[in-house]
Amino acid sequence: MLRRVLALLLLFLLPLLGIAAPAQGRTLSARMAKVTTPVASLQGVSIRLDWPADAQSGRLTLTARQVRAPDLGYRFDDLTWQCPLQRTGTAEGWRCEGEIRSAGRQPLKLSVDLATATTDAALSAGNTVLSLHRSAATPDLTRIDLARVPLAWAQALLSLAWDEANFKAGTMTGSLGVHTPQARPLRVEGRLEVSGLGLDTPDGSIAAENLGAHLDLDYRKSAGLSLVTVEGSLRGGEMLVGSGYVALPASPVAIRIAARQQGNSGWEIPQLSWDDGDAMRVEGSIAFDPGANLHDADLRLASNNIAPLRPRYLSGWLGLAGLGELEMQGGLDMHLLVQGGVLQRVETGLRKVSLVDGQQRFRLEGLSGNPLFSAHAPANSELSWTGGHVHGLAFGAASLPLTSAAGEIGLRQPVSVPMLGGRLKFEDLELRPPSGGRGLEFGFGLAIEAIDVGELAKALGWPAFQGRLDGRIPKARYADDRLDFDGALTTHMFDGTVQVTGLAMERPFGTAPTLAADITLDNMNLQSLTQVFGFGEITGALDGSIRNLRLVDWSAEGFDADLHTDPSWKGRRRISQRAVQDLSNVGGAGGSGLGSSLQAQALKLFEDFGYRRIGISCRLSEQVCDMDGLGSAGNGFIIVQGSGLPRLTVVGYNRRVDWPTLVDRLVAVTKGESKPVIE
Repeated sequence: MLRRVLALLLLFLLPLLGIAAPAQGRTLSARMAKVTTPVASLQGVSIRLDWPADAQSGRLTLTARQVRAPDLGYRFDDLTWQCPLQRTGTAEGWRCEGEIRSAGRQPLKLSVDLATATTDAALSAGNTVLSLHRSAATPDLTRIDLARVPLAWAQALLSLAWDEANFKAGTMTGSLGVHTPQARPLRVEGRLEVSGLGLDTPDGSIAAENLGAHLDLDYRKSAGLSLVTVEGSLRGGEMLVGSGYVALPASPVAIRIAARQQGNSGWEIPQLSWDDGDAMRVEGSIAFDPGANLHDADLRLASNNIAPLRPRYLSGWLGLAGLGELEMQGGLDMHLLVQGGVLQRVETGLRKVSLVDGQQRFRLEGLSGNPLFSAHAPANSELSWTGGHVHGLAFGAASLPLTSAAGEIGLRQPVSVPMLGGRLKFEDLELRPPSGGRGLEFGFGLAIEAIDVGELAKALGWPAFQGRLDGRIPKARYADDRLDFDGALTTHMFDGTVQVTGLAMERPFGTAPTLAADITLDNMNLQSLTQVFGFGEITGALDGSIRNLRLVDWSAEGFDADLHTDPSWKGRRRISQRAVQDLSNVGGAGGSGLGSSLQAQALKLFEDFGYRRIGISCRLSEQVCDMDGLGSAGNGFIIVQGSGLPRLTVVGYNRRVDWPTLVDRLVAVTKGESKPVIE
């Protein structure tokens, strides 16, 4: 009801109603220390009636120092009502209409019609009207009709059920019955239409904006027990509950809630129904502890079309995981059981579900099966898919035999997933869903067998590498938004190997993921490597390492790289003019050896040159690369140490290079935009 409703309810019960109009002009007054009614009590009450001689009306003034209605949650201070009192058509009837004021509240207009058997009143402000009717035949019932009444007027009454809610916007239209029998079980029942509801809580954990509702409600309170039944529909608007964000559709969502609260215990909802058509139907029960934390739940959910679930119900939670743009298709059934605040069991039925990341990081097609989670006894289930990709890397169909017990989900046996001409073999899997203050945790063992490096390079937009990727990760562990890998990944390519160790990722499923690793290169054929990269030709073998590699959102933030030719190479060691120029462009180098004029003439006569060693290093920090090579040469560093005649030595002079500039140079070299120039 409204904040001013109490004033209406009390006024009709005052002794004033028995005052008759005087035959001669006179003033009547009365003072009462306390007036008690079934609804409320008044203290410091003063009544004054001034009626001039032969006048058709008198002026009534009523004041009360304090008004309290504990069942309705209202308290008013310094209440004053003034109005012209006059008879109506019947001898016993009276009417009074005037302004009512209370400390800290805007004034309103109150009109009262008093008859022998009925009492009618209206409280208004502009086009907002609250009207009241009481009948002597039903003394315990007050009927209230509302037209565009602000929800803020009902703050005190609604606070009985939800004391933290601040109703800041919205209006109500409808009819309510307030039952106040002598036994004191308060009851409020009726039908309301709510428009533009806006509310929030002091901690910001719950909020609503522009919510519409059409509701039948029944609220009862007696001996510390509160009972609430709400049935009707919600339409449009937005709601925030913790991390959950709900954006309701324009079409109505049918709801039914039966709730109860005993004393200071938490609210229990033994009957809960939510019907959003094909998008989502929920049936079941739920209960909260005194701190409004979930304590028990037994819910069944069905969705014939999960596409609307993300924008309507899941965007808040998915956004925390970096999946705010996830697209979903297919059907879903679920049964969820929580006891004592602990997840006990989840049974899920997936029907041809597809999940597509809005940033194209992954795609899963044809998810089907009945994955099951059990906190206690073992339970088996199956999950399969028809295909998908991760960061552009396609994988084929697979079926996972699952088992769950003691709050963990795992594989009953190893599973192979076809991928890029080879396969990923998951040797084991353990997954623990979030619980209490602990987030998602999982671990797995993985073997990588015969992945085609050519297909891998094509999928990632790399140069046309050739080779095979193999490796084994005995254990990978994910916890606290970090993924750590044991073991090593080994790629066989260019007649050598590339080994990755110390692999770890932070926020792998969130924004700005971070990757750390150490990479070792061994005995890679330089002639094949330079051909693939579009680099000038070099023969020989390449060794090296990239230590402490750190990528943030897949861009390099730091590493310590050292690349050099293999001194044990038994074949020819030659470097082309194009390769000399490319190395010079990358390292900020120049040629030296014989006199500069003689050298320039000699270079024009040869297509390639012998070398003894080649080496270059870069330590990246704060977007600057500290460059070095085989050793010092005056103010520079040696990149190519020549061999034979003509002897060519390439020296770099810029030891600190801006990283974006260096990347641009490398891109230009691999695209053939760098041409050898010999003067």
